[in-house]
Amino acid sequence: MSTLAMQTMAQPVQTGLAGRYASVRQLTEEICRPLEVEDYVVQPIADVSPPKWHLGHSSWFFETFVLKPYVQGYQVYDDQFDFVFNSYYEGVGARVIRTDRGNLSRPTVSQIYAYRQYVDAAMQHLFECGVSAELEEVIVLGLNHEQQHQELLYSDIKYILGHNPLFPAYDDKGIEGNSASVMKVLPVDEMIAVEAGVYEIGFNGTGFSFDNELGRHKVYLQSYQISSGLITNGEYLEFIEAGGYEQFQYWHSEGWAWVKEKEARAPLYWHEIDGKWFVYELKGLVEVDLPQPVCHVNYFEAAAFAAWKGMRLPTEAEWEVASSQFNWGARWEWTESAYLPYPGFSKAEGAIGEYNGKFMINQMVLRGASVATSPEHSRNTYRNFFSTAAQWQFTGIRLVRG
Repeated sequence: MSTLAMQTMAQPVQTGLAGRYASVRQLTEEICRPLEVEDYVVQPIADVSPPKWHLGHSSWFFETFVLKPYVQGYQVYDDQFDFVFNSYYEGVGARVIRTDRGNLSRPTVSQIYAYRQYVDAAMQHLFECGVSAELEEVIVLGLNHEQQHQELLYSDIKYILGHNPLFPAYDDKGIEGNSASVMKVLPVDEMIAVEAGVYEIGFNGTGFSFDNELGRHKVYLQSYQISSGLITNGEYLEFIEAGGYEQFQYWHSEGWAWVKEKEARAPLYWHEIDGKWFVYELKGLVEVDLPQPVCHVNYFEAAAFAAWKGMRLPTEAEWEVASSQFNWGARWEWTESAYLPYPGFSKAEGAIGEYNGKFMINQMVLRGASVATSPEHSRNTYRNFFSTAAQWQFTGIRLVRG
């Protein structure tokens, strides 16, 4: 399938906004390059979208929110693509139900790559004509949106291949151990002390941020200690071997119900074979590397492990205040904070206003970034969010005492 991805790779080197657009779009296709054509269509669960849908949706975003409203006389590539590639924007119109994305054998993968080429050509012409400050803001949002889908591509591809009984490799390297921050694992008993006081959190700068980061505000924090390192596979294995998945007292009620329903006994992708623990990584099935940070645990598991250790997860304010004192970026880190609006939060007008605010319910905040996060797409104010049962993202654990 690599030839399809490479058809759109040969682009001249550019600078500025046009150059950034080209590089972001190219990275999406590079992520898909190792795939076979059959891999592009699979949707094992509702949370996982087929890779070809990500390719189409990220192009649809630019066509819908940039080209159609800002380019006079723009001709859409295919009128049906609004229905196929709209994700959740009610203001744009009807769409394919999320769980049905895997049923879309058409449009074909080659048609979707042709769609990307069509959109990219139109965007290139737009850059040549000049871009207003207002339009640049929308394009930058679109680029950050595509970077979010790049991370989701890695997560979804791993779920697709990791639930194939043959455990096929994505490539021979994977990404799980590629970050320098992953390799600098520190024991959990190395704690950073933070004094009680009033602190400020939230985005404060001139660059890009999502609307859910805005509204910098003061918070009062009691004194606490936060671990300088992430919980490792070895530390988490101790929890497993101590019967952590068999003792209800460590789990939230909903978490314990999840354990019993799923018959959970280890993080996602862990497999016990002949008395040894193995884990599926993008390079294939390998023995669990005990010093590496644990990955693919949900909020229930993270909170239960913390309770077992006699500690807790940090709030997002505690995490952000202390973040300058430890390495982050190896795993998205669960916090004890519900995903809620900051003071003064307001949604933008129109469909783009649906981007974050509509999800501020029944979600927990994650902070940091992960080995799947695209370059230049992480900040210590970034507020990621997932449901409490979600495991398929590259999530990890940092603990707090106090």
